[in-house]
Amino acid sequence: MHGHDLPEWRRAAELTGRRTECGVLDRLIGAVREGQSRSLVLHGEAGVGKSALLEYVAVQALGCRVTRVAGVESEMELAFAGLHQLCAPVLDRLDRLPPPQQEVLRTVFGLSAGPPPDLFMIGLAALSLLSEAAAEKPLLCLVDDHQWLDRCSTQILSFVARRLGAESVGLIFATRSIGTPLARVPDFPVAGLADADARALLDAVLTGPIDAQVRDQLVAEAHGNPLALLELPRGLTPAQLAGGFGLPGAGTIEDSFVRRVAAVPEQTRKLLLLAAADPSGDEALVRRAAARLGIAPEAAGPAVEAGLAEFGTRIRFRHPLMRSAAYRSASAADRLQVHQALAEVTDAGLDPDRRAWHRAQATAGPDADVAAELERSAGRAHARGGLAAAAAFLQKAATLTADPALRAGRALAAAETEIRCGGFDAAIDLLAVAEAGPLDDLQQTRADLAHAQFAYVSNRGKDAAPLLLKAAKRLEPVDAAMSRGTYLDALAAAIFAGRLADPGGDVLAVARAAEAAPPPPGDARAPDLLLDGLAADYNRGYASALPSLRRALATFGDDLSTEEQLHWLSWATVAAMRTWDDAHWDTLSARHIRIARATGALSELPLALTLRTYLLLFVGDLTAAADLAAETQVVKEATGSSLAPYGALGLAAFRGDATQAQALLDATEEDVKRRGEGLGITLAEWAMAVLHNGLGQYDAALSAARRATAFEADPASMVWPMAELVEAAVRSGRPDEAIETWRLLEQMTGASNTSWALGLQARCGALLSDEEDLYREAIAQLEKTRVKVDIARAHLLYGEWLRRERRRTDARDHLRTAHTSFEAMGLAGFAERARRELQAAGGTARKRAVPAQSELTAQETQIARMARDGLSNPEIATRLFISARTVQYHLRKVFSKLDITSRAQLEQALPR
Repeated sequence: MHGHDLPEWRRAAELTGRRTECGVLDRLIGAVREGQSRSLVLHGEAGVGKSALLEYVAVQALGCRVTRVAGVESEMELAFAGLHQLCAPVLDRLDRLPPPQQEVLRTVFGLSAGPPPDLFMIGLAALSLLSEAAAEKPLLCLVDDHQWLDRCSTQILSFVARRLGAESVGLIFATRSIGTPLARVPDFPVAGLADADARALLDAVLTGPIDAQVRDQLVAEAHGNPLALLELPRGLTPAQLAGGFGLPGAGTIEDSFVRRVAAVPEQTRKLLLLAAADPSGDEALVRRAAARLGIAPEAAGPAVEAGLAEFGTRIRFRHPLMRSAAYRSASAADRLQVHQALAEVTDAGLDPDRRAWHRAQATAGPDADVAAELERSAGRAHARGGLAAAAAFLQKAATLTADPALRAGRALAAAETEIRCGGFDAAIDLLAVAEAGPLDDLQQTRADLAHAQFAYVSNRGKDAAPLLLKAAKRLEPVDAAMSRGTYLDALAAAIFAGRLADPGGDVLAVARAAEAAPPPPGDARAPDLLLDGLAADYNRGYASALPSLRRALATFGDDLSTEEQLHWLSWATVAAMRTWDDAHWDTLSARHIRIARATGALSELPLALTLRTYLLLFVGDLTAAADLAAETQVVKEATGSSLAPYGALGLAAFRGDATQAQALLDATEEDVKRRGEGLGITLAEWAMAVLHNGLGQYDAALSAARRATAFEADPASMVWPMAELVEAAVRSGRPDEAIETWRLLEQMTGASNTSWALGLQARCGALLSDEEDLYREAIAQLEKTRVKVDIARAHLLYGEWLRRERRRTDARDHLRTAHTSFEAMGLAGFAERARRELQAAGGTARKRAVPAQSELTAQETQIARMARDGLSNPEIATRLFISARTVQYHLRKVFSKLDITSRAQLEQALPR
């Protein structure tokens, strides 16, 4: 399509006064042609020229493929309608995607049946598809009227826009205002034309003379809006334009469109209403519906002659506001009539959801049959992963339901679905509708659970535990298994709330209620054992919790579905951490990540990655921990997760990076206090205690450890901070404070009796008693574990003690062991502390060779490490939420910077 093929009004609107905007778009097109990717949001009021700028891109995109989608207000509830419209021209590349991504898109577009896909896996698959399409020719995707796109498509396309890299894809949105989904996409405001440009545009489109005063008034009324400049003069006679007398107020653009629709014959108006009511643009479908209403084919003529719409293979309105004017200016009776006609001619087998939606719009009052059809549409949308559409269908079904109990049930189902897809405001309104109607016991419990889930998902803090507890109690006589699961959820929420919990929702109150939960209906499974163990910990003490917790860890996964494992794996891992069971911590945290990745459960992934990151910190593999912390940040950015940066904070503390740790501490504490997540304060202050102990700043370490151990109601959450407090207090000359903490710690470590627990018990005991055998025992016990950092710390403390005992030769052996270990693991703070002690003992620390600094960026380093570890490009792309082509692009840069030619050489170029 060339510029001279465009209608004159469109060429004028594009070219007049838009040099800056066109320059921005030209640079975007140029970058895409050169193999880069770009995303951009054009935003401004209706008629300001956004659509014209998209047309400019389409005309200028020589050598590029262009695919387009336009949001339509009446189609906002059809799942993935916009995404399908955008992807349909390139679906022939579907078989080039990794099989899991192929299946995701086949399910979404109704090409095959499958489990409901995760929203972000759909986004990754869409990104891969566009990347494959761009491999042959640069691809420009134009999204007009984004504000009217269906919610499912909006979520996916905003995800794609944020994750574009080196795919030769340009994604440009035109919208009236930037909402939350597009908030992190680069944007460019489209403002009205300057007065001089507005006059030039007006002169260009008028065929007759215009009085200067009239022109100035029209320019003033249009406020630089190009569409207003084109439309407002249409309501004026030639005499009014030329003479300047009696110039009436021209009104708004919408008023102008309404007047123009009203000026055509009645049958033409009805035909325009039909076309406006069916956003598919399917001319054949509209013609069939018109025939049912007795509208002759010739009725399209006046609309075409008046420039209101084009009737070709597809129907296209002059402007979206014209579609809106044609629809909204019609009477309610006429709108019902055309929707009924469209429903009758829409194939129930090929397009059941669009037919159901038309039937709903054609229904003036309650209709049981239509409501049931909408409910079936909700089920189909849910199966394709279109939760937002499913919620909309259910909400409309509830509106059309006369039976109060059935209406309440459908409103409840809609609320539950809205919570799952993040529609929290709508969910609260729907819950109010549901609770106004008669709900049975199970439904009322579901409503309580929905309130609790809303509190937990939207703000993982102190509000969730009391609501979950209420739901668990309601469930007791209805469903014992579900009640126990809800009690465990309530206890988990209370542990998260910690010191910030409200009365009645604190961990002790919830634990008391949980211990009175009904017994499991059959044999106790791992979640039952976790509930019994955690409740026993708070009610009867740490030792009484261990049998149930250990059985839970040993049997976790037996008789549990994948979904159940995902739900409870985080707390099974936490149980392993609290019992000093490094073996189960290792296996369970690895399984959690593996299942979350395999199933696309991306909402679970940030917590799973964080729990694994902490294990790697204790193991001393800080490189792998850094990779997982970076991946956590990528997932959080992609999914909008609110999880605090616990992994990154722990990493900075172990590295001895005080500046980074302090910045992360400030961000973490502000975040968790706002959400009421008291456990986060314990973890953050523990990390700072580790940092300061490593740096030898014992007073600061003691202050942080005191804050970390201030919540005495949950001793098991303090198992790590207590060890830091003992060391910091002894080194600060406060042995009495250290003894008090050690006694509490010893009760738990003695009961745990694992090598890790006994090693820490001996290490802390040695600090307090100066008994050499305890230092030796600490090293011997810890060497049976994976936790190399604690082994090195035991050598450091033993070496420091030996030096003070003037046994310098023995001290040098242990201090050198500690220093070498810390250096190898990357614990710079502890390494420097060991170096100073070794030097004081008369030894010299062999300086580790500092590897030459490469020029790799953080993302290149991450990709290179994954490639070194054997991951394929698609696997790396899936983990980092980028396309496989972007991975390949970065690997080419990595090879060039490292002067290598193959992945096999990464092992030497990036030593472990």
